[in-house]
Amino acid sequence: MSIRYDELATPIGALVLASSGSKPGQGLCHIEFGGFKETSDRLTAWSERWYGTREWLRDPQPLAAAAEQLTAYFAGSLDRFDLALDLQGTPFQRKVWTALLEVPFGEACSYKDIGIRIGSPKAVRAIGGANNRNPVPIIVPCHRVIGADGSMVGYGGGLSIKTFLLQHEGFPLKGRI
Repeated sequence: MSIRYDELATPIGALVLASSGSKPGQGLCHIEFGGFKETSDRLTAWSERWYGTREWLRDPQPLAAAAEQLTAYFAGSLDRFDLALDLQGTPFQRKVWTALLEVPFGEACSYKDIGIRIGSPKAVRAIGGANNRNPVPIIVPCHRVIGADGSMVGYGGGLSIKTFLLQHEGFPLKGRI
């Protein structure tokens, strides 16, 4: 097995898009901030853990829909993604990621809000850890999670990217940055 990948230029910089394939149960499995060359060590370690492979092949075809939808998102003409996802993580992480998919475009919630949605309101640290390990940021909108006091808190791509994404979606950031 090999992971198929392509790179996409976006307003927040290059993204590596990765696919586990095009059969049922397969799909977009990873998005990495940066280009493939500078992130390949991290990507191969990730794919070896979850798929048992270090082989990455550049193949834009299985990623065409993801690239098209992300391009439309950044152009302001798409506010909901419709992609086959292959999310690799623990059952708890997948539960958190599923809850994140319910946070609407242009809105934000707290880690506790996600905890309430998944029936674990006190698991805010674990929810933060699941957010940090979200394999498909932007698509699974972990950028829409902010502190309970409304403050901006960590993001795998950096707070400047999180801020950009929230502003792009029209979320009011005045006084939060």
